[in-house]
Amino acid sequence: MYIATAKEMYDIDRYTMQEIGLDGKLLMENAGRAISEEIVKIIKENDRIIVFVGSGNNGGDGFVIARTLLEANYQVKVMQVVPNGKIAGDALYHKEIYLKCGGEAAVLEDDLNMMHSLRNTDVIIDAMLGIGVRGELREPIACCAKWINRSGAKVISVDIPSGLPAEESDESFTAIKADYTYLVGTAKLSAFLEKTAPYYGTWKVVSIGFPRWVIEAYSKRKVWLDHDFQSTMPRREPYSHKGNHGRGLIVGGSTRMPGSISMSVKAALKAGAGLVTAGTSKEIFHTIVSYCPEAMCVPLPEKDGYLTHSHTLKLDKYNCVAVGIGLGRHNDTTELVKSLIKSAPCPIIIDADGLYHLKNNLSNLKERTYPTIITPHPGEMAMLLDVTIPEILQFPFHYSSVFAKAHNVFVILKGKHTIITAPDGRQYINNTGNQGLAKGGSGDVLTGIVLSMVMQKQELFQALCNACYLHGKAADLMIRDTHSYYDLLATDVIDGIPKVYRTFS
Repeated sequence: MYIATAKEMYDIDRYTMQEIGLDGKLLMENAGRAISEEIVKIIKENDRIIVFVGSGNNGGDGFVIARTLLEANYQVKVMQVVPNGKIAGDALYHKEIYLKCGGEAAVLEDDLNMMHSLRNTDVIIDAMLGIGVRGELREPIACCAKWINRSGAKVISVDIPSGLPAEESDESFTAIKADYTYLVGTAKLSAFLEKTAPYYGTWKVVSIGFPRWVIEAYSKRKVWLDHDFQSTMPRREPYSHKGNHGRGLIVGGSTRMPGSISMSVKAALKAGAGLVTAGTSKEIFHTIVSYCPEAMCVPLPEKDGYLTHSHTLKLDKYNCVAVGIGLGRHNDTTELVKSLIKSAPCPIIIDADGLYHLKNNLSNLKERTYPTIITPHPGEMAMLLDVTIPEILQFPFHYSSVFAKAHNVFVILKGKHTIITAPDGRQYINNTGNQGLAKGGSGDVLTGIVLSMVMQKQELFQALCNACYLHGKAADLMIRDTHSYYDLLATDVIDGIPKVYRTFS
């Protein structure tokens, strides 16, 4: 599933019509009928339906939807929020067909007219405005949005809730709060933003005839889905041995935080790593091996319970290194992180406190010849970029891309919709996972899974997408089968990893 900005969507639409030759009227017919097929699944035969239409393509889609539902014997009427003279082009074409088929269309005159209509309505279909809207709504649509949101009827939006920005924005807005939204052709960027996503309600993308290769040509963003994981997950060959599946090193832990590295190590092994070593304080070896006997340990020097720089740690035998888990923020630890970034002859994953130590050493990232992966949550991303957390939440795609390109790193920005960004600009979203992951240790488990996936035989960006998917899906299956959002622990997520593999193997 691809994701498009407003501009990308216009480009896809233009190319399909002008270069390929699919007529706009046909695309509008396809959109209206595809959405109607979905609508009839969620409404009742005796529901009273009003379709609110505007002047643009969304309005045209609305006329097709009204006609299709009318043909299926639903009680449907159209309420036009613009004068008759504003309906033109393909939308006018479909309005005329709707009227010739016996449809009724009234022009909104005043609030009383609208309030009376809404009082006797079970389902409202919002086809007023499309993806080009920015800023506050103008009248009479602003008033429509207010009354529709208060109506208590089931609200279904066409392509995007009217008034909602299609992409990242810091502008204020007023928008329809839909129960369901059927997106045309691709998902829209704002469906994955904390501020705007709730306005979509339950959403689904419908196909209207845009060629797949055209969508791929104009969008660099994609949602990583079940079939993507199933088709790309690493395979275990019958004659493989532990060395074939990677030797990983996880540097972290301290006497005050021994559990985090323990979980990372076990998660890496559960996810398929061949060998995993914990580079940590000798004082917590017993904690790690009692929780995960398969783990190996290498002692690192420490001071006051925190790790310090090691001159004897050999990195050349490892296929991937992760650093930061339970590390703490002691000043002496900074040299350890700095040294690992400079000398690791393999991919390195920087997480948690490792990001704190990275902050003043960002220039070292571009000097690396091997891949670097960072896994920040919004607070850590804000810290690295010297911006506020609200700014990160408003522009997560932008800031992830800026950082990845500037420092030549892969960024996994964790959240409800985790964004995986490559230095070349590709951005994929992982939608697995749930609110049960909002607990200490979840990020430590993800780091272990990322370490494991990076060491398997797959392209690196693909490995990161699969790691995020596996982490979230494990949590989803544990909630489905045995746990609730309240009691799910990070250790439970590790136990859910085998469920994912069994589901897709």
